[in-house]
Amino acid sequence: MAGLGLVAANGCNVANKEQEGTKLSSILKEAEKDYKPIFNMCGYAAPAMERVRIGFIGVGNRGAAAVERMSRIDGVDIQGICDVRMQKAEEAKTRIVAGNHEAKIYASSDQAWKELCDRTDVDLIYVATQWALHAEIAVYAMEHGKHVALEIPAATTVEDCWRLVMTSETTKKHCVILENCCYDFFELLTLNLARQGFFGEIVHCEGAYIHDILNSFFEKDARYDLWRLKENAERNGNLYPTHGIGPICQILKINRGDRMEYMTAMASKDFSLGNKAREVAATDESFKDFVDRPFRGNMNVSSIATSNGSTMMLQHDVSTPRPYSRIHLVSGTKAFAQKYPLPGKIAVGHEDFLDEQAMRELEKKYTPNIVKQIGELAKSIGGHGGMDFMMDWRLIDCLRNGLPVDMDVYDAASWSVIGPLSEWSVANGSQPIAIPDFTMGRWQGNKVHEINLESGGTTKVINTNL
Repeated sequence: MAGLGLVAANGCNVANKEQEGTKLSSILKEAEKDYKPIFNMCGYAAPAMERVRIGFIGVGNRGAAAVERMSRIDGVDIQGICDVRMQKAEEAKTRIVAGNHEAKIYASSDQAWKELCDRTDVDLIYVATQWALHAEIAVYAMEHGKHVALEIPAATTVEDCWRLVMTSETTKKHCVILENCCYDFFELLTLNLARQGFFGEIVHCEGAYIHDILNSFFEKDARYDLWRLKENAERNGNLYPTHGIGPICQILKINRGDRMEYMTAMASKDFSLGNKAREVAATDESFKDFVDRPFRGNMNVSSIATSNGSTMMLQHDVSTPRPYSRIHLVSGTKAFAQKYPLPGKIAVGHEDFLDEQAMRELEKKYTPNIVKQIGELAKSIGGHGGMDFMMDWRLIDCLRNGLPVDMDVYDAASWSVIGPLSEWSVANGSQPIAIPDFTMGRWQGNKVHEINLESGGTTKVINTNL
C-alpha cells in the first residue's frame, strides 16, 4: 500500500503511458479490496458535549483567523495553540477576543503538535498547517481520542485519504473538512433549491478555484518555508479542488445516493510560474533552486462522471490575471444557476435569467434556516464574507448538540483525492482514472444530511462588538 500514494502523487515517473492507465486503475481497485467497512461515519452523531475544548495546529495564516472566530462562539475553550514559529503562535493568541481561554503555546519543535494532541482535556484539533501535514496530524489526533477539523485539502495522496477514512471509522472520531465555500450564501441557496426539486434532475455541475495568487507564492513571510510554491513546482494537477467541488458534491448527493466514479484531467503548459521564478531569483539567490523547475500548468481542467450519470467540470488556476471565480454552476432539467465571476443568477428557461424582483422572491422562499439564523451576524464578524464564521459556528453547534457533522470523512477523502488522481491523468495523456469509493458501497444507502437547522442551532455568539 505504501506505493499507492507514491504512484498517484507522482505520475511523472510513469514509464509506459499506454499500459499504466489500466495498471493504476487495477491498483486502485485491488487496494479497495484491502479495506473493509468498520463503522459508517455518515450520519454518525458523536455524544454531545457541553463545551468543546479546542487545540489549534498551524496558525500562520488561516489558523490564526480561526482562533479569533472560535473565541466568539459560546461553549468553546481554546486550550492550546501550536506553530513551528513561536511568534506566530503568540500572535494568534492575541487574536482571542472573548471568553476565558487559557491557551498554552506549543512551539518548541516541529513535533510539538503531538504534545497538544496528547492532552486529555482537548476534544477537537483544528489543523491549518501546510497541506502535506494534514493527514499525519489528523490520524495521530484521532488515534488519541480527538475529533479533527482539517483545512483543505485534507490529504494529498490516495493512501492518506484512505488512512483518514479507516482511522475515523476505527476511532469513531469525526474528521471534518473545513470547506468554507459550502457555507457561502449562494451555494447554500442552490443547495436548498436542489433539495426542494427546483432544478429537477441535476444533469451537470461546475466548480473552480481561479484566483491570481502568483505573487504570494514568492513571499517568504506569507508561506512558511515557501511550501505552497514547492507544491506548485512539484505537482502538476488540480491541487486545490475542494472550493469548487465541495458545494456541487453536496448538490449531487455524492456519498449519499451517488458517487464520483471516474475522472480525467488536462493541463495547459506553464506560462507564468517559471518566468516569475527566474525574475525573482535574479535579485534573490534563495530562489535559485526554483529556476527551471517543472512548474504545474497554469490551468487544469478536470472532468468527473458520477454513477447516476451526472457530470462535473472542475478548473484550477492560481497564476494568471483572471477575475476571481469559483464558477459554481448547476444545470438541471428544470432550472439553471451560476455565480462567478458575475453575481449569482438563476434561470428557468433558455431565454434569460430571473429579474431582480423574482430573485428576491426566490431567496425569500428558499433561503435556508442556517442563513436566516446566523447569516447576518456571520457577515458582521467576517471571514470571506461570513462563510468562515458560519462554518465554524455550525461545527461547534453540531458537536455541542450531538448532531452529525455536515462534511464527514468520506467527503474529506473523496473531495481531496481529486488532487493526486488529476496529477496522474495529466501525466498520462488525460487518461481516465477510477475514483475510490471511500464509503465502501454504503453510498447507496447513506441518507442525505441536511444543513437547514431542522435541529440544533442553539449555540450562541459572544462579544460581537467589532
